[in-house]
Amino acid sequence: MAKLTVELPTDLIKEFETLTENERKMIEEMTQAGAETVYNNVVNNVPKTWHGSNIMRCLKVTKTYDTPTDGGINTKVAFYGYFINKKGKRTPAPLVANVTEYGATHVDKKPFMRKSFNKKQIEKAMLDVQKKYIK
Repeated sequence: MAKLTVELPTDLIKEFETLTENERKMIEEMTQAGAETVYNNVVNNVPKTWHGSNIMRCLKVTKTYDTPTDGGINTKVAFYGYFINKKGKRTPAPLVANVTEYGATHVDKKPFMRKSFNKKQIEKAMLDVQKKYIK
């Protein structure tokens, strides 16, 4: 009976061990870097009238969190809470963002969120973080 013995180089084994030890931290930093990229794109793509207005204070990047259903690690970029509009009314920021993005009966749509999710940019930001851990 033939027998084959294969040995992996020790530096490769150490690299796998390092990745295993830092896996969680690396993935959290990767999602955070992707979210920061999207955040910057959203800031650049919002309608010009929003710059300097109160609604921009509602644009937030969440802390990294676990999803209970699939065990994923996520970071969100979204509009949260309320802001005071030009008329002095308290207005829900997610509603205004949604109407601007998708339109309404008397409002034309002006998509800015969908434009902000540039897959190549996000992947590049995430891979840059990954390269820090893989030497």
